[in-house]
Parts: sequence; structure tokens; C-alpha cells
Amino acid sequence: MGQGLHGEKGKTFVVEALKVLASVAIPLLIGFIGSIFTAGSVKSWYPGLEKPSFSPPNWLFAPVWTGLFILIGISFYLIWRENGLDAASLSVYFGQLALNLLWSFLFFGLRSPSLAFIDIIALWLLILANIFIFSRKSKAAAALLVPYWLWVSFASILNYAIISLN
Repeated sequence: MGQGLHGEKGKTFVVEALKVLASVAIPLLIGFIGSIFTAGSVKSWYPGLEKPSFSPPNWLFAPVWTGLFILIGISFYLIWRENGLDAASLSVYFGQLALNLLWSFLFFGLRSPSLAFIDIIALWLLILANIFIFSRKSKAAAALLVPYWLWVSFASILNYAIISLN
């Protein structure tokens, strides 16, 4: 009684808090690294591209991606909390994060919308696989990935439109 953070419940709380922080920090770090490739091109190269009428304003991308990366991290935490971190879960999860980062490098770093489009199709498929694998362990974890998949679906169409217009 009255053990505060020094008892078993306190240790469990600290461990879970660290898991949440790590789970959210990883995709946010991926997003931050991707922004390094994006920053220069958004100001120099990207404004010169023809974009479709449905292209969102540039300021919208950072808050949307930040929110999505937080959801992706929480989704991972829910799987981790349920001890569902098997090889398939880990490889698909980290694979889609790697493809996400690669897209930023290809599109903005290399300024190659065509290579980025190939990547985003693979990313789209891997996010679907991620949703399926996570759904077997946690419906909530899978549901948290759906907005990410929808946004990448939209981004795929936008990517293709930019290729077509340029």
C-alpha cells in the first residue's frame, strides 16, 4: 500500500510508458528523416511541377503525416502490449516504414516521381499486409492503420497524376 512508482504497478506503468514512447518515436523519427529529403525540394523543385487540381496545399502534409505517424506508433504499441511481435509482424511493420522513408528519398531527394510511384505501390500493398497481420492480434491496432492506408491511397493517385502532368 502506498508504494507509488516503486512497487510492481509502478514498474509496469514505467515499462508501458516507455513502450508507448518508443512505439510512437520510431515512426516519428522515420518521418523526420524523410522530411530532410523533402525540405529543400518543397521550396525549389516541387513548386515548379504541374499538380492536379485536387493537390492539397503544402502546409497540410506535415500535420497529416505527424498524426498518421502517431497512429502508426500506437498501433504498433497495441501489438507489442499483446506480445504479438512475431517475425511476420515485425518484418511487415518495419518494411512499410522503410518504404515510406524510401518514397521521400525517391520523390523529393532524387526528384523521381516515377521511381517513387513504384515504391508507393509496394508501400500500399505492405500497409494492407500490415493491417491484415495486425488484425489477427488486435482489431484496434489494425483499425489505427486504416487512415494511413487511405492517405497513401490518395498519395498514390497524386503521385501518378504528377507523373502524368509532367
